Amino acid sequence: MTIHRPGRPGDLPAAEALWARWALAAVLQASTAAEGRGVHRSGTWVDAEGLHLDDGGCTWWTFEPLGGGRYSLYGEDESSGVKWHEPAVDMLAGAPDWLPRATLDDLLEGAQLGCVYWYEAGAWARAPYPETLEDDGLDGGIGRFAGEEIRWELGVARAVGEELLAAAEGYRLRREDLEQLVERTQSPHGDGWDLPAMLRALELSGIGARAATP
Repeated sequence: MTIHRPGRPGDLPAAEALWARWALAAVLQASTAAEGRGVHRSGTWVDAEGLHLDDGGCTWWTFEPLGGGRYSLYGEDESSGVKWHEPAVDMLAGAPDWLPRATLDDLLEGAQLGCVYWYEAGAWARAPYPETLEDDGLDGGIGRFAGEEIRWELGVARAVGEELLAAAEGYRLRREDLEQLVERTQSPHGDGWDLPAMLRALELSGIGARAATP
């Protein structure tokens, strides 16, 4: 799937599919040590707030389920020109009132936000952009979860990744699937798989076999 620059709402997969892909990466990258880092955490992870991505420098994103099939997606990639554009771009123009406005307003005030998308009734939307805006950072930040690039994020062999993706996207990833992964493959992180952390992340993610869509 191609993400234009700047991104378009139609570039993104359905929120449930995007959630499943991102959540699978978070499950596979889970570690007990990282869980205790709080606001200083980096990588890809899931917590009670939602899904997160932070590479510690160039890009950070948050993906929140807000109930009733509604989601918010916001963050910043260094490629975004939104907050520097003249005239100013109102990233919340036309935004629904169910977005986490207090959080977004704080980020805007601190010049830490690059773009905002929202999902409702099966469709993505965002504020209108001027024709002179070249990039909003969506591709640089979220492109890894939207197309074939997801396989690089998983860090496992293609065949294994295909099986895990199918299970995740069907919201039927099992504890046994992760146990078999740990038994049969070597972790790409260099320090081994952390199965207890992976299972905790699976529970938080909602992509487990008995879980409902978040």
